[in-house]
Amino acid sequence: MAGVRIVTDSACDLPEDLVRAHRIEIVPLAIRFGDEELVDREQLSVQEFYDRMATSPTLPSTAAPAPGRFAEAFHKAAADGADAVVCINLSAALSATMQSAENAARELQGDLDVRVLDSKSITMGLGSLVVSAAEAAEAGASADEVVARVEAERARTHVVGALDTLENLKKGGRIGNAQALLGGMLSIKPLVDLSTGEVKEAGKQRTRGKALRWLRDRLFEQSAVERLAVVHGFAPDLDEFLDLIAERHPRDQITVTPIGPVIGTHGGPRIIGLTWQDPA
Repeated sequence: MAGVRIVTDSACDLPEDLVRAHRIEIVPLAIRFGDEELVDREQLSVQEFYDRMATSPTLPSTAAPAPGRFAEAFHKAAADGADAVVCINLSAALSATMQSAENAARELQGDLDVRVLDSKSITMGLGSLVVSAAEAAEAGASADEVVARVEAERARTHVVGALDTLENLKKGGRIGNAQALLGGMLSIKPLVDLSTGEVKEAGKQRTRGKALRWLRDRLFEQSAVERLAVVHGFAPDLDEFLDLIAERHPRDQITVTPIGPVIGTHGGPRIIGLTWQDPA
């Protein structure tokens, strides 16, 4: 079927039912545990990742896809009859994935119209932009119109999180503008804001309970939100947090999904985060 097809990477954390429903093509990053490299979503499930991280003597790391993996996805879209591809990726400030996609797009220049966009986001912040782009494409939007929609929504997309540890973020070198958190990392529960595509300190709380209430208060400050998602690293207090926000956002009206290996590698276990878009 002719039209625009959407490609993204596995940092999007989209549930498989949404991926299938919108025919979204996901290019996987790789996860390394020491010398062992596993392909996200293909050789490593989310549950397997957290199980491994809990027992591994070394913290995991990530590797961006080779340009060839993106080229495969673009060729597949063309073979399916796509007129154009819009590829929306993990924040370029956090990964070389964008660069890999851009290299693949250049190789196809003249053969297929490929637009590569920096989401300036992660996890379901990225995922929500991808779904919105897919919905626009399904409605018959042109590549230009899909790109314009993503760029408009990107500025309204928020990602905040309560980490249980800073060890993973520190080890992965993605601490960004949250360096000040490191001084008290053993005695605080760090709060981060990635709404600009970079890791920024959003606050510090002395207890996990206070950190979760900070997340709730940040959400409740918004008069209205769209595409709200609660993302988590299999946190044991996930239900407690969902109860905290249930009076305004019942769990059957929001997306609740685990954070996959790509973001989980840096966010660490037991993280709880929120992603949403401000209304237009």
